[in-house]
Amino acid sequence: MADPVELVRRICLCFPPRLPPPQRSRVPPPQPRCLGVWARLRLPSSALSLRCRALDASKPSAVRGEPSEEYDDDEEPYFSVTSSRLSEVDYLGESTKGDLNVRRRHLDALGGNGKSTLHGPIEEIAWKEARQAETLLSDLGIADPLTVRNSPRGIFCTRTLNLRSISVIGYDMDYTLIHYNVMAWEGRAYDYGMANLKSMGFLVDDLEFDPDLVIRGLIMDKVKGNLVKADRFGYIKRVMHGTQMLPTRAVSEIYGRELVDLRKEDTWEFLNTLFSVSEAVMFMQQMVDKLDQGLVPAELGPLDYKGLYNAVSKALFRAHVEGQLKREIMAEPERFVEPDPELPLALLDQKEAGKRLLLITNSDYHYTNKMMNHAFNRFLPNDMGWRDLFEMVIVSARKPEFFQISHPLYEVVTDDGLLRPCFKANSGGLYSGGSAQMVEKSLDIHGDEILYVGDHIFTDVSQSKVHLRWRTALICRELEDEFDALIKSHAQKEKLVTLIQQKEIVGDLFNQLRLALQRRTNSRPAQTLAATCMNDQELTESMQKLLIVMQRLDEKIVPLLESDGELFNKRWGWLSRAGLWDKSHLTRQIEKYADIYTSRVSNFLHYTPFMYFRSQEQTLAHDVHSYSRDQ
Repeated sequence: MADPVELVRRICLCFPPRLPPPQRSRVPPPQPRCLGVWARLRLPSSALSLRCRALDASKPSAVRGEPSEEYDDDEEPYFSVTSSRLSEVDYLGESTKGDLNVRRRHLDALGGNGKSTLHGPIEEIAWKEARQAETLLSDLGIADPLTVRNSPRGIFCTRTLNLRSISVIGYDMDYTLIHYNVMAWEGRAYDYGMANLKSMGFLVDDLEFDPDLVIRGLIMDKVKGNLVKADRFGYIKRVMHGTQMLPTRAVSEIYGRELVDLRKEDTWEFLNTLFSVSEAVMFMQQMVDKLDQGLVPAELGPLDYKGLYNAVSKALFRAHVEGQLKREIMAEPERFVEPDPELPLALLDQKEAGKRLLLITNSDYHYTNKMMNHAFNRFLPNDMGWRDLFEMVIVSARKPEFFQISHPLYEVVTDDGLLRPCFKANSGGLYSGGSAQMVEKSLDIHGDEILYVGDHIFTDVSQSKVHLRWRTALICRELEDEFDALIKSHAQKEKLVTLIQQKEIVGDLFNQLRLALQRRTNSRPAQTLAATCMNDQELTESMQKLLIVMQRLDEKIVPLLESDGELFNKRWGWLSRAGLWDKSHLTRQIEKYADIYTSRVSNFLHYTPFMYFRSQEQTLAHDVHSYSRDQ
């Protein structure tokens, strides 16, 4: 990293300073919390602020915000923030609320709208500014947004989102703010579930937890006893029955005429979250095999696959409701919770940027308080506690009903969790139950000014968007493993694609010759003079040779295609893909309901609370050029 003094010198050469007005003698204000070298840098504010507005604005005009207080002429801030009342809609359809603007007085001092200080075409100026910005970001050790996006810790955008326009950010807790060790958490859930199955009469002593059997985004067929992976259209690509993967032919015979329809809840159960791992492993790994082998005791009565699924669900439900699992986690949180020191700082940045933060979780107060104390307090500065981050905390929220209907609201009034009925939520409060509509009313904020962040596609993301039109973010920790696996498998993927392209070219020629033979049989000329002039022997020999080439290519392609994605999961392949090119059903759900998605909440720390997330190019089959691939 460059020396801070040298950085200041370089920045000042880029932005010549304007003499400041004389300052009155007063006690200097406290310095804001800074990270790294930024604490030692002082940028010339007038020139830099002008460039911020000139390069970011859709209109070069002056003030769009309203001053909240009166200032002396020599104390007035350079900037104002666009208020809700004065906000507009930009060229991408996003609200300009929260945008930073240069105040009229300072624009006038720089020549009306500041254009006089910019010499030359704006395209050239912007190009130079961008190059300088990249250099300074690199010297400061800060990755630029494009680099961060193309990394395992990136935040990926499916629908353009102006984070500046977001007033409220709500968070789920489990597997969102708190990430659990899957082997430890789900392994214990499995153990308790199996103990409950044993108490029902099932033979389970020889069974062990194997989390690699399943991944998020798979779908349980409760009627046939299968676990399936579907593409974005609902066509089923891979199937496991018990612990056995079925061959492609069997998949086609069973599901060739059937599509996954998640609305048919009696048949399909979507694995929305990592909490589904223990349930799927119990049902698919061992219990289906035992039912097929006739190892379910007769006294349990005749059971089909659906009855078996209900028994497994009941056993896991008892493990959660009876509280055994959560008591164990509360006693040893360090064993189950994976710490993330960056997480509290990411939320602190958002809070200091004026975002009002909410915690909305289905967990009860005692468990929430214990987990949040463990995960947050030791990483917060100045003796802050986790409650200091949040404008409002709602426990036992009963999502997804929290987003759909109203439930009674209770205030948590003691550390022991004593509840008192109330009818209105206030800032700084700790509540149980209630509804999303109550939250909107108490904060006087509605719809797309709220961003909700959670790990459950249905409970958190889908329902908050469908019923309330909140903006949404999905947390999917497995993205980091998939990203790394994609990089490691790049060479194999290139080899596979090359072989497929070669077969396509050879196949095109073979098909042309086949058509020529067909026409010749019916005494019609071939489509080209060269094909027409070939004699029968030349035509037949050429076709035979090409057919052998394609068969030899298939021998290379098939094993590469079957192993594609094995670095992520040997049975199911990629999380986001189904087949070589198509998207998985999980990816389709993410695109439909999540505006942004990422692997963990602390990834926001690598961006800023003022980030403008722009969705990427969605290529179509008939596109002749991809702009995003050239970046």
